[in-house]
Amino acid sequence: MLGIETSCDETGVGIVRGHTLLADAVASSVDEHARFGGVVPEVASRAHLEAMVPTIERACDTAGIRLSDVDAIAVTSGPGLAGALMVGVAAAKALAIGVGKPIYGVNHLAAHVAVDQLEHGPLPEPCLAMLVSGGHSSLLRVTDVTGQDGGVDPLGATIDDAAGEAFDKVARLLGLPFPGGPHIDRAAREGDRVYVDFPRGLTSRRDLERHRFDFSFSGLKTAVARWVEARERSGEPVPVNDVAASFQEAVCDVLTRKAVDAAVSEGIEDILIGGGVAANSRLRAMAEERAAAKGIRVRIPRPGLCTDNGAMVAALGAEMVSRGRTPSALDLPADSSLPVTEVLV
Repeated sequence: MLGIETSCDETGVGIVRGHTLLADAVASSVDEHARFGGVVPEVASRAHLEAMVPTIERACDTAGIRLSDVDAIAVTSGPGLAGALMVGVAAAKALAIGVGKPIYGVNHLAAHVAVDQLEHGPLPEPCLAMLVSGGHSSLLRVTDVTGQDGGVDPLGATIDDAAGEAFDKVARLLGLPFPGGPHIDRAAREGDRVYVDFPRGLTSRRDLERHRFDFSFSGLKTAVARWVEARERSGEPVPVNDVAASFQEAVCDVLTRKAVDAAVSEGIEDILIGGGVAANSRLRAMAEERAAAKGIRVRIPRPGLCTDNGAMVAALGAEMVSRGRTPSALDLPADSSLPVTEVLV
C-alpha cells in the first residue's frame, strides 16, 4: 500500500506491507513558512507540487519496489488545507489510473490512529484516541479504525485554538522559532513548571457540565500574552524557560486529565495519543503516569510517526484492504472540513 499525505506543509509518501513499514519519505516546507510565523496555504500547495514526484521516487527506492508492485493507493482526502489536499488527491488519482490500482481516500485524523499499528501492532478495540496537533484537539472512541458501523465516535474536540496552534502562538510571544512545539518543549526542560499558574480552560464545574471532554486553549494563550506584556512594561526580563514550562504544564494537564476521564467514563482500558503534539515529552510522561494510576495502558507512536507523514495514510489504507472496504471512486473530492466520522470517502 502506498500512502500520500498533503494536508498541511509536509509532503509525505509512505509504503507499508500489512503492519510493516517499508518506507516513510517526507519533504517538509516548514522553512519556507517560518519567516511568516505560520503555514501559508499557497506556499504549501506549490511546495507539494514541486516535491511530489521526487518524494514518491524516494519512497519506492527505499522500499525497493516499483510503482507496478503497489496493490493499492491511499491518499488523505481531508481535513486540511484545501489547495494542499487537492495536490495530493490529484497525484493519487493520476497514479491509480497510470498503474491501474484501486484508490482509497481516507481521513487524516483516523490515519493518525492507524499509524500506531506500524509500531505496536493491531489496535485494541475499543480504544480512546486523543489526537493533538496544530489544527485538532480531539477525543475519539474507536471501535473500528476504518469507520465501519460508526467505528470512530467523537467524544470531544477543541472549540477554539487547538493545542498545537497555541504552542505556535506562545512560541512567537517568547521569541522562539516556528514551529513552536519542539522549541517550547526544549525550553521547558530548563524551566519551572509552577512559576506561573496559568488557567486550565474548560475545567471548572460549570464548564464540565457542557464541555466535559472538549478543549479550549484560546484563553490560555491570551493569559500568557498578558503576563508577558505586563513583564515587558515593567522593564523586567521575561523568563522564557519558566513561562514555557508553565504554559506547557497547563496544556498537558488539561489534555491528560480529560483523556483519562473519558477513558474511565467509557470503560476503556487503552489510550492512544497521536498528532504532532504527541511528540511532546511532558505530555507523554504525564499521560503515562496518570493513566497508570487508573489501570489504563497508553500507546504513543515514536515522534517521527506522530507528525504528518505518508506512512499513516498507507497504514489506514492497508487496514481498509484487510477489512474488505470498497475502494473510493476516481471522482473522490478533497474535503478541507471532512468530519472524523467519515473515514473512507
